[in-house]
Amino acid sequence: MKNHIMVSIRMTIVLLIVVSGIYPLAVWAVGQVAFKKQADGSLVVRNGKVIGSEIIGQNFTSDRFFHPRPSAAGKDGYDPTASGGTNYGATSKKLRDSIAAAVGNRRNVPADEVTTSASGVDPDISPANAYDQVARVAKANHMSDDAVRALVDRHIEGRFLGIYGEPRVNVLALNLELQK
Repeated sequence: MKNHIMVSIRMTIVLLIVVSGIYPLAVWAVGQVAFKKQADGSLVVRNGKVIGSEIIGQNFTSDRFFHPRPSAAGKDGYDPTASGGTNYGATSKKLRDSIAAAVGNRRNVPADEVTTSASGVDPDISPANAYDQVARVAKANHMSDDAVRALVDRHIEGRFLGIYGEPRVNVLALNLELQK
């Protein structure tokens, strides 16, 4: 019996070292060597200052910029430490009321313009959402609709491997290009 206990204790210590030390260190090292930018958060740096991340949405409220999806993450939204959606179901009155308020009298509003994502910090919008904002952004920036539409066209990312996901537009990348 004593022999079995000693073997169990040694095995536990070895597994603790491997699973809690060696394996995480190896995964971190591979990430730093092969995927440094992604492992460090896909940060966007301008003039030596971090202004955001390619993979975490942020709130843009000015008419000069494209707006992201609504966010339910945190008190003011777009808080990655409080990531999560509203969890309202399809029959929820609160969901219907919030969508109705966001839509107003408009017709053919893209769904992602009035509904939150599951994470609340989705950095992308649909091309339809971006095109729906073209007139407002063009007017606020004293640009033609065609010039802003062309900007959106350049920022549409296709499906992964041509089949997975939906076409999308990264709001931060689009707004940074717009600022130029």
